[in-house]
Amino acid sequence: MTDRVTADQVRRYRVRAQQLDRATDPARAATDAAVLDAGVQGTGPDGALWALALRGVPVAAGAWPEDLAVAWSVRGAPHAYRRADLPAVQRALRPYSDADAGKRIYDAAKPLRAAGIRPVDALAHVARTMHAVVAEPTGKGALSTRMTAELDEPYLRWCRACGATHMFEMPFRLGALHAGLELEPGTSPPVLRRAPGFPAGQVGAVDRDGADDRDGADGAGGADAATRLDPVRSVLHLLGPATPRDVAAYLDAPAADVRRRWPDDAVPVEVDGTAAALLADDLPALLGAGARDREPVVRLLGPYDLFLQARDRHVLVADPARARALWPVLGRPGAVLADGAVVGTWRPRAKGRRLALELDPWVPWDAGLRRAVAEQHERLAAFRGAEPA
Repeated sequence: MTDRVTADQVRRYRVRAQQLDRATDPARAATDAAVLDAGVQGTGPDGALWALALRGVPVAAGAWPEDLAVAWSVRGAPHAYRRADLPAVQRALRPYSDADAGKRIYDAAKPLRAAGIRPVDALAHVARTMHAVVAEPTGKGALSTRMTAELDEPYLRWCRACGATHMFEMPFRLGALHAGLELEPGTSPPVLRRAPGFPAGQVGAVDRDGADDRDGADGAGGADAATRLDPVRSVLHLLGPATPRDVAAYLDAPAADVRRRWPDDAVPVEVDGTAAALLADDLPALLGAGARDREPVVRLLGPYDLFLQARDRHVLVADPARARALWPVLGRPGAVLADGAVVGTWRPRAKGRRLALELDPWVPWDAGLRRAVAEQHERLAAFRGAEPA
């Protein structure tokens, strides 16, 4: 029998699975956050560190812990990971197949295939070339210039915006992790460097003809790390319940490849009548997520917080107009999360050392919610080293 749950239960489950309900503990390690298994996106002025702070990790803006590394990974975006996990992350994020590699690199796949170069081979070649070029920390612009000189025509394109010929963007970004490169935190334009301790044998190791050999991943934890960092399992655990299409959209992977790697311990559920799945061990937490908290969790989620990255957006925001306001093509706001529901949006308005917020409530806010939002405003200002305005 398939268990039936509501969208409200799903949102509450995700709040707890992602540890958004944790208080900050000064003794907590920077690596102690479940979302680091999936990677914490570092886009925006607050980015990954604010996302970790919201989950009770004692961090502040611009103060990157040594135990965390930043790399271009899922969808070509910068993500924070545990430094010790980085080799296992690279292994987990290798393309599932040649079709998967082609989908991940977008428009770069067509000229490569026309030249008889498989996308997986192209990523491997880019990675090995990048690793050789980045012998010391190198800015993105300088690296792009060097790569253009090193690569043949199918890897290059004319960029109208830059008025120059250079690499396609997605192979450049995705190739960096497979080259064993990380991003220096806080650099803009980004500076890339070799990740300390990254195994030389893994540089350019991306072409496995779709074989599912992720067990025994290099890095801390061995096979346990491979299971913990498996991207399909991570999405199901942190953003579940989900469908193969949801997971594929999150990863920029073909749905067929995701279905082939669907976990054996995934169990079916219905979310307001729609079929989805969740890891069996997480089902009790989902079914028990209907009870309301005594003190509702209120958070100012950043625009690219993992909670907002779920591809079943209708579960988070049912109203299409509000969904468009929360996920515009350009210039995303943050979300005001209260008791598992998105109840409005926020945008920072900084002037000097003072931080104001532009708030757009979607529903009437009572006095308690306003006080909680004001407290979160103070928390964000303190995180940035500013004063609330």
